[in-house]
Amino acid sequence: MNKLILLLSILAISISTVNAQEKLPIDISKSTIKWSCDYSFYFNGHYGIVTFQKGHFTKTNGKITGGTFTIDLNTITTQDMEEEGNKNLTAHLKDPDFFDVKKFPTATLEMKNVSYLETNKIRVEADLTIKGITKDVKFDATLNFDTKTMKTRFKIDRTRWGINYNSAVKDSAISDAIGFEVTIGI
Repeated sequence: MNKLILLLSILAISISTVNAQEKLPIDISKSTIKWSCDYSFYFNGHYGIVTFQKGHFTKTNGKITGGTFTIDLNTITTQDMEEEGNKNLTAHLKDPDFFDVKKFPTATLEMKNVSYLETNKIRVEADLTIKGITKDVKFDATLNFDTKTMKTRFKIDRTRWGINYNSAVKDSAISDAIGFEVTIGI
Protein backbone atom coordinates (compact mmCIF):
# COMPACT_ATOMS: atom_id res chain seq x y z
CA MET A 1 0.00 0.00 0.00
CA ASN A 2 2.84 2.41 0.86
CA LYS A 3 4.46 1.69 -2.52
CA LEU A 4 1.20 2.54 -4.29
CA ILE A 5 0.90 5.86 -2.42
CA LEU A 6 4.54 6.68 -3.19
CA LEU A 7 4.04 5.84 -6.89
CA LEU A 8 0.89 7.98 -7.12
CA SER A 9 2.67 10.88 -5.39
CA ILE A 10 5.60 10.71 -7.82
CA LEU A 11 3.18 10.53 -10.77
CA ALA A 12 1.22 13.57 -9.52
CA ILE A 13 4.42 15.59 -9.06
CA SER A 14 5.65 14.58 -12.53
CA ILE A 15 2.40 15.61 -14.20
CA SER A 16 2.32 18.98 -12.44
CA THR A 17 5.97 19.61 -13.42
CA VAL A 18 5.35 18.72 -17.08
CA ASN A 19 2.41 21.13 -17.34
CA ALA A 20 3.92 23.80 -15.09
CA GLN A 21 2.78 27.32 -15.86
CA GLU A 22 4.84 30.34 -15.05
CA LYS A 23 3.73 33.97 -14.90
CA LEU A 24 6.26 36.38 -16.38
CA PRO A 25 5.48 39.93 -15.20
CA ILE A 26 6.11 42.67 -17.75
CA ASP A 27 8.61 45.44 -17.17
CA ILE A 28 6.52 48.59 -17.66
CA SER A 29 9.67 50.68 -18.18
CA LYS A 30 10.55 48.52 -21.22
CA SER A 31 6.99 48.36 -22.60
CA THR A 32 5.35 50.90 -24.91
CA ILE A 33 2.12 51.40 -26.80
CA LYS A 34 2.14 53.89 -29.64
CA TRP A 35 -1.26 54.68 -31.15
CA SER A 36 -2.18 56.37 -34.41
CA CYS A 37 -5.36 57.40 -36.14
CA ASP A 38 -5.42 58.83 -39.64
CA TYR A 39 -7.90 61.04 -41.40
CA SER A 40 -10.16 59.11 -43.76
CA PHE A 41 -9.12 60.86 -46.97
CA TYR A 42 -5.90 62.71 -46.13
CA PHE A 43 -2.31 61.62 -45.54
CA ASN A 44 -2.25 62.94 -42.04
CA GLY A 45 -3.64 62.13 -38.64
CA HIS A 46 -2.79 62.01 -34.98
CA TYR A 47 -0.52 59.85 -32.88
CA GLY A 48 0.65 59.46 -29.33
CA ILE A 49 1.30 57.00 -26.54
CA VAL A 50 -0.51 55.23 -23.72
CA THR A 51 1.16 53.08 -21.06
CA PHE A 52 0.65 49.74 -19.41
CA GLN A 53 -0.50 49.65 -15.81
CA LYS A 54 0.47 45.99 -15.31
CA GLY A 55 0.57 42.68 -17.07
CA HIS A 56 2.11 39.26 -17.45
CA PHE A 57 2.77 36.56 -19.98
CA THR A 58 1.85 32.96 -19.22
CA LYS A 59 4.59 30.50 -20.09
CA THR A 60 3.86 26.78 -20.30
CA ASN A 61 6.53 24.19 -21.02
CA GLY A 62 8.98 26.88 -22.13
CA LYS A 63 6.60 28.67 -24.53
CA ILE A 64 4.42 31.76 -24.28
CA THR A 65 0.83 30.45 -24.15
CA GLY A 66 -1.11 33.47 -22.94
CA GLY A 67 -1.06 36.68 -20.99
CA THR A 68 -3.13 39.46 -19.51
CA PHE A 69 -2.30 43.16 -19.80
CA THR A 70 -3.94 46.26 -18.33
CA ILE A 71 -3.59 49.61 -20.12
CA ASP A 72 -3.90 52.82 -18.08
CA LEU A 73 -6.08 55.06 -20.26
CA ASN A 74 -5.38 58.01 -17.95
CA THR A 75 -1.90 58.07 -19.50
CA ILE A 76 -3.06 58.54 -23.10
CA THR A 77 -1.32 61.51 -24.69
CA THR A 78 -1.14 63.09 -28.12
CA GLN A 79 2.30 63.93 -29.54
CA ASP A 80 1.83 65.24 -33.08
CA MET A 81 0.96 68.91 -32.51
CA GLU A 82 2.22 71.90 -30.59
CA GLU A 83 1.73 71.87 -26.81
CA GLU A 84 -1.75 73.46 -26.70
CA GLY A 85 -3.10 71.24 -29.51
CA ASN A 86 -1.73 68.11 -27.86
CA LYS A 87 -3.25 69.14 -24.53
CA ASN A 88 -6.68 69.78 -26.07
CA LEU A 89 -6.81 66.56 -28.11
CA THR A 90 -5.53 64.50 -25.16
CA ALA A 91 -8.38 65.89 -23.02
CA HIS A 92 -10.89 65.17 -25.81
CA LEU A 93 -9.68 61.55 -26.12
CA LYS A 94 -10.45 61.09 -22.40
CA ASP A 95 -14.02 62.41 -22.86
CA PRO A 96 -17.09 60.17 -23.33
CA ASP A 97 -16.84 60.86 -27.12
CA PHE A 98 -13.80 58.58 -27.16
CA PHE A 99 -12.53 56.52 -24.21
CA ASP A 100 -14.65 57.93 -21.33
CA VAL A 101 -11.66 57.58 -19.00
CA LYS A 102 -13.50 58.73 -15.86
CA LYS A 103 -15.91 55.81 -16.21
CA PHE A 104 -13.47 53.35 -17.83
CA PRO A 105 -9.92 54.15 -16.62
CA THR A 106 -8.37 50.97 -18.01
CA ALA A 107 -8.51 48.69 -21.02
CA THR A 108 -7.41 45.05 -20.97
CA LEU A 109 -6.03 42.58 -23.44
CA GLU A 110 -6.18 38.87 -22.64
CA MET A 111 -4.29 36.48 -24.90
CA LYS A 112 -6.59 33.46 -25.37
CA ASN A 113 -4.68 31.42 -27.96
CA VAL A 114 -1.07 31.54 -29.12
CA SER A 115 0.09 29.64 -32.20
CA TYR A 116 3.75 29.43 -33.12
CA LEU A 117 4.39 30.23 -36.79
CA GLU A 118 8.17 30.03 -36.31
CA THR A 119 10.42 29.80 -33.27
CA ASN A 120 10.16 33.58 -32.75
CA LYS A 121 6.89 34.42 -34.54
CA ILE A 122 3.47 33.91 -33.01
CA ARG A 123 -0.16 34.46 -33.99
CA VAL A 124 -2.29 35.69 -31.10
CA GLU A 125 -6.05 35.52 -30.64
CA ALA A 126 -7.07 37.80 -27.79
CA ASP A 127 -9.96 39.55 -26.09
CA LEU A 128 -9.64 43.34 -25.98
CA THR A 129 -11.88 45.20 -23.54
CA ILE A 130 -12.38 48.95 -24.00
CA LYS A 131 -15.21 50.92 -22.37
CA GLY A 132 -16.52 47.69 -20.83
CA ILE A 133 -16.98 46.10 -24.27
CA THR A 134 -15.01 42.94 -25.04
CA LYS A 135 -14.27 41.99 -28.66
CA ASP A 136 -11.82 39.59 -30.25
CA VAL A 137 -8.65 40.74 -31.97
CA LYS A 138 -5.97 38.82 -33.86
CA PHE A 139 -2.39 39.82 -34.56
CA ASP A 140 1.03 38.41 -35.33
CA ALA A 141 3.98 39.20 -33.08
CA THR A 142 7.72 38.72 -33.02
CA LEU A 143 9.54 37.44 -29.94
CA ASN A 144 13.11 38.51 -29.30
CA PHE A 145 14.67 36.16 -26.77
CA ASP A 146 17.87 38.24 -26.45
CA THR A 147 16.06 41.45 -25.44
CA LYS A 148 13.14 39.59 -23.80
CA THR A 149 10.55 41.53 -25.80
CA MET A 150 7.48 40.92 -27.92
CA LYS A 151 6.67 43.38 -30.72
CA THR A 152 3.50 43.69 -32.75
CA ARG A 153 1.55 46.11 -34.92
CA PHE A 154 -2.19 45.86 -35.49
CA LYS A 155 -5.31 47.92 -36.11
CA ILE A 156 -8.79 47.81 -34.67
CA ASP A 157 -12.11 49.27 -35.82
CA ARG A 158 -12.86 51.66 -32.94
CA THR A 159 -16.62 51.54 -33.59
CA ARG A 160 -16.71 47.90 -32.38
CA TRP A 161 -15.96 49.29 -28.89
CA GLY A 162 -18.45 52.15 -29.02
CA ILE A 163 -15.88 54.81 -29.92
CA ASN A 164 -18.06 56.50 -32.50
CA TYR A 165 -16.99 60.15 -32.53
CA ASN A 166 -17.29 61.54 -36.07
CA SER A 167 -17.68 58.03 -37.46
CA ALA A 168 -20.70 58.93 -39.61
CA VAL A 169 -18.91 61.88 -41.22
CA LYS A 170 -16.63 60.41 -43.86
CA ASP A 171 -15.23 63.52 -45.59
CA SER A 172 -12.17 64.87 -43.73
CA ALA A 173 -13.13 62.85 -40.66
CA ILE A 174 -10.91 60.58 -38.67
CA SER A 175 -10.72 56.98 -39.77
CA ASP A 176 -12.52 54.28 -37.82
CA ALA A 177 -9.20 52.41 -37.63
CA ILE A 178 -6.84 52.90 -34.72
CA GLY A 179 -3.33 51.54 -35.17
CA PHE A 180 -1.14 50.23 -32.38
CA GLU A 181 2.58 49.57 -32.32
CA VAL A 182 3.34 47.63 -29.16
CA THR A 183 6.54 46.52 -27.46
CA ILE A 184 6.27 44.45 -24.30
CA GLY A 185 9.38 43.73 -22.27
CA ILE A 186 9.89 41.39 -19.34
